[in-house]
Amino acid sequence: MFIDITIEMDGIRQDIKIDSEQKIKEALQVLFQSGKMPVASAPDYYRSMLNQRLVSAYKTFADEDVFDGDILSAIL
Repeated sequence: MFIDITIEMDGIRQDIKIDSEQKIKEALQVLFQSGKMPVASAPDYYRSMLNQRLVSAYKTFADEDVFDGDILSAIL
């Protein structure tokens, strides 16, 4: 299932549509390597604004209960 989420880092927001069964780090690595975010690689942890908790980039979006409309704020 595809979900629409927002990735946030250093005040920059990027809206993306992503497969919820992908691992977070692998899915977002392309976004970071393309230069759309202020660092070259995807961080290991994010804060889910919808669930108000820390999520690991090494699990899938579904495993971490990241749902449509969530905002993941990078923890640097």
